[in-house]
Amino acid sequence: MSYLHRKPQQPDASGRIQHITPDNAGWRYVGFDVVLLKAGDSRQFDSGTGQELCAVLLSGRVDFKSATLQADNIGERMSVFAGIAPYAVYLPAGDTLTVTALTDVELALCRAPVDALATPLPARLIIPADCARESRGQGTNTRQVCNILFGNLPAQRLLITEVITPPGHWSSYPPHKHDTDALPAESALEETYYHKLDPSQGFAFQRVYTDDRRIDETISVEHNSVVLVPEGYHPVGAPHGYTLYYLNVMAGPSRNWVFHNDPQHAWILQK
Repeated sequence: MSYLHRKPQQPDASGRIQHITPDNAGWRYVGFDVVLLKAGDSRQFDSGTGQELCAVLLSGRVDFKSATLQADNIGERMSVFAGIAPYAVYLPAGDTLTVTALTDVELALCRAPVDALATPLPARLIIPADCARESRGQGTNTRQVCNILFGNLPAQRLLITEVITPPGHWSSYPPHKHDTDALPAESALEETYYHKLDPSQGFAFQRVYTDDRRIDETISVEHNSVVLVPEGYHPVGAPHGYTLYYLNVMAGPSRNWVFHNDPQHAWILQK
């Protein structure tokens, strides 16, 4: 199995099925967990010293509570494929989020280090109306994008978006990369892809490759698996019959998403 591919694990004592840290990913910025909670469960999640945290409610209903935020009976979708934007909570460093599950819940915990000299941002509830939704691409490159914590809302480093790719369509395509700190031409961002499929027994394909092919992996992704993108181009394809969802978390030296298309495939944009 590719070292870039993290299959889901059986839930641990906290309900966690994915656990990505800078240490186990071999990079500097992105941390990513997925936690499953049963109705009635209550868990606490720390943003951590020197880290910001965005908890994305993928499905279910919850009560959220932190030192400065209380939000009860939150959540509208029971599936990421429901066609509506999610709720989320942003926390600054040194805060704790208590989550009480009112139904079965799937929660993504997205972390990145903060600049110790920067003014901390306040905790806030992100509601579906805060998210920016758009259709991107054309033909079999069409997909639905929902920016959760992107240009629509402030953060110190985190960039978070989710994408629905219809059956037989491509996404993150033409292949693009953002691995070079060379603004304004390109930014350097690590990225995780958390994949889900409908129906859940499906699969999709993601390729991660660099210009010099130091990295050149084609990964068969399944429901609830994560692909790490430390560098390189990273297109995704969904086969006929299966709708693909993924949640992207990005972070790097600066909070700028400036990508570079693979020159060999950029011609596709002209069609």
